[in-house]
Amino acid sequence: MIDLYAWNTPNGRKISVALEEMGLPYRVVPVDITKGRQFDPAFLAISPNNRIPAIVDPDGPDGEPFSVFESGAILVYLGEKTGRFLPGDRRLRVAVLEWLMWQMGGFGPMPGQVHHFLTVDEADRAYGLARYLKETRRLYGVLDRRLAGVEFVAGPLSVADFAILGWAWRHERHQVDLADYPHVKRWYEALMERPAVKRGFAVALG
Repeated sequence: MIDLYAWNTPNGRKISVALEEMGLPYRVVPVDITKGRQFDPAFLAISPNNRIPAIVDPDGPDGEPFSVFESGAILVYLGEKTGRFLPGDRRLRVAVLEWLMWQMGGFGPMPGQVHHFLTVDEADRAYGLARYLKETRRLYGVLDRRLAGVEFVAGPLSVADFAILGWAWRHERHQVDLADYPHVKRWYEALMERPAVKRGFAVALG
């Protein structure tokens, strides 16, 4: 059984959704980031960057326990382990990796800054919040244009969808109305109706 070290964040949800969709048994090990538990030495041994999520797979590539940190790396590892949601065909695989990297590099860091600046004093946050809101909305527009022509971001359902969904789940906190992005709205609502996705969001991460 895989141990999932996580908290109730978009990056944690990416992995719980993927594990549910892949049908892999797992156990949640909450890492309470509100109390600084991500800095505990035991967790540092699993996640050198002191960030959640991380996993420990007792049945690693060589049959020995294997830890993986960084949500994108975890999704690739799980996709390769199961042979699901990460195509073997090189063209399809590259499309999945493109959109996974898009999420990791933009559709996560930018909304994350919005989350931060919404918590600071009005005088301090005005410039930063305006900057990151603009970029976050631009990224929703990129995603909307992509989804105008495909059902899922890379064609077939993939780990890239799970990665992006973890952040789109917080669209209200980003101050984004999905009605402004109809293709994202269609994609989001369809994914959130999937039984495994529902389970992935329902599981207690902390």
